[in-house]
Amino acid sequence: MKIGLYFGTFNPIHVGHMIIANHMAEHSDLQQIWMVVTPHNPHKQKSTLLEDYQRLHLVNLATEDYTKIKATDIEFKLPQPNYTVNTLAHLKDKYPQHEFSLIMGEDNLKSFHKWKNYEFILGNHDIYMYPRISTETETLDLKNHPRIHKIDAPIVEISSTFIRESIKNKKNIRPLLPNNVWEYVDHNNFYRK
Repeated sequence: MKIGLYFGTFNPIHVGHMIIANHMAEHSDLQQIWMVVTPHNPHKQKSTLLEDYQRLHLVNLATEDYTKIKATDIEFKLPQPNYTVNTLAHLKDKYPQHEFSLIMGEDNLKSFHKWKNYEFILGNHDIYMYPRISTETETLDLKNHPRIHKIDAPIVEISSTFIRESIKNKKNIRPLLPNNVWEYVDHNNFYRK
């Protein structure tokens, strides 16, 4: 099975994440999308994250009605901070019958050359890139690489940071979250402090 790995802290997961995941599931040759909940991104401060299993629960809530999209806690069991190349090696060992690809925004591709062992990743895994609006000028000319597939997905400019700040400032952001995710976040008073 061809599986697309969509990594994120999902703090919280929002409709933008779901639009991209569903678009990849329905409009590419990927057969399943695994939302990989990252316990600690080496480039983000851990203090801003909800507890790992709370974020996993939010992703499970968001994906429960999608047969081709599922949440995974595969990185929770790996040493932290973790790197994508280690996760891919672990998944290949655990699920040798599957072919794993990465899903990433065009903005992340621009800094892909800074990733640990990026040449190895690119040599062994396809990358499905969705468009993003970006002002970054630093670039690595990978767009024409045979393993990189540009998917004409909708451009979604919603950020989890904006959602957290809006909740903290008592703004109504309900349309930006899947309904059951909003209800759980609201019920538990997440991001209000």
